[in-house]
Amino acid sequence: MKKFILAICSVCLVGLGSCEKGLELGPYNSATIAQAFESDSDFANAVRGMYGSALGGTYYGGSMISLPDILSDNVIVARTGRLSNLSFHEWRYTADGTWGLFATAYSGIRRANAILENIERLPAGASKENYKAEALAFRAMAHFDLVRLYGKAYTQASDTDLGVPYVTSTDATLKPSRESVKTNFSKIETDLKAAEAAIGSSNGIYRFNKAAVAALLSRVYLYEGKWQESADAATRSLALSSNPGGLADYARIWTDAVNTGVLLKLQIVDKDRITPGVEYSQSSASGVRNEYVVDHLFLQSFKANDVRTAASFRLTTFNGQPYNSIAKWFGRATGNANVTDSKVIRVAEVWLNLAESLANLGKNAEALTALNNLRKNRYTDFDAGNFAESGNALKTAIDLERRLEFAFEGHRLFDLKRKGAGISRSSRGDKADGTGTPARFLTLAATDYRLQLPLPSNELRVNSNIQQNPNY
Repeated sequence: MKKFILAICSVCLVGLGSCEKGLELGPYNSATIAQAFESDSDFANAVRGMYGSALGGTYYGGSMISLPDILSDNVIVARTGRLSNLSFHEWRYTADGTWGLFATAYSGIRRANAILENIERLPAGASKENYKAEALAFRAMAHFDLVRLYGKAYTQASDTDLGVPYVTSTDATLKPSRESVKTNFSKIETDLKAAEAAIGSSNGIYRFNKAAVAALLSRVYLYEGKWQESADAATRSLALSSNPGGLADYARIWTDAVNTGVLLKLQIVDKDRITPGVEYSQSSASGVRNEYVVDHLFLQSFKANDVRTAASFRLTTFNGQPYNSIAKWFGRATGNANVTDSKVIRVAEVWLNLAESLANLGKNAEALTALNNLRKNRYTDFDAGNFAESGNALKTAIDLERRLEFAFEGHRLFDLKRKGAGISRSSRGDKADGTGTPARFLTLAATDYRLQLPLPSNELRVNSNIQQNPNY
């Protein structure tokens, strides 16, 4: 029988179509460990392969960006599209058709662990510590993505509710069991804290850097409801990079014309044939053929003076019918459609993490200042003097800005889960004016088991220690 690590790295990814090609084509693929990890350049190649593994179509090359919105309430299926991912939109998934993130993420984790297992082959120094820190940060991020998809939200989980296996070895004979959600988060924290302490300060935005690690740690603490720790981590990140992208920059972030406000992104070029936006729409001779369009009621939340409005959606036609297309992932000004770098962590989130944490600590004035540091860069005529929210009104304002800022980027499902909220969609249709065909299923209770996806049946077949989520 195939063992756990072999299974997750070699089987075809289920749920979204094709196999992830080349997941194991790292620089050490056909060499002994001693040959593969000898020099600094060997480790540099291994680190590049680790990041590259996250660009699979079921991870940050596609579904990690789209499915959390498709599963929730920001979008509605367009009936003129291919009806792709419809089982996810309608919460009808099964273990035989679940998301391939499970395999893709663990493949990346295996690459990170290979680096960590061999790091002592390098001489002591900044380079060694930096590679180690990057591998720790990547391993933490991948496990975090897994547990928030397949496990309950930390704030809703008991001490025994199951998360995912936290894998720290490349040993192919292991068949690890699922750990608790709480244990997962503890290990994620440990890896990120070690990474933040050791990572280099000049890695750039295409690799984990100190500001990005602190930002991710702030997000993890936010999900745990550890408000002071989240605020502290956000403050450390903002001390290194605080510009979320100004009024003139925001739209250009999404065409890769500028990198202002981006802390971590995964680079994609045309020849990679990776199209993060293709799960939202494709261009065609008949116009933009949408898979999913902006929910008409949610669209009303965008204001005319908000620079995110034009950047986030666009009025298009298909076969003469108007639709509100998701524009963030249309792609660059030149090159293949739907091709643009995957933005994984942005400064705007750090400001919102800080604002939410401070609001929950009762520090209303400081929270409002943090929120306004984002709002002044999003609304063309924003006047802080006209806003004095506090208490619940301030928390509501922060929640709205988070939804507007990160619409169609893969945050919405997880924000709803961590707040203990269910999913409530509007009954508007898929056409631009709200007419047309509405979503078939409109509500999912906060306690519904389907807020946790089923673990892939392939994994259960080869690892007898893996326990399926309830009711699947």
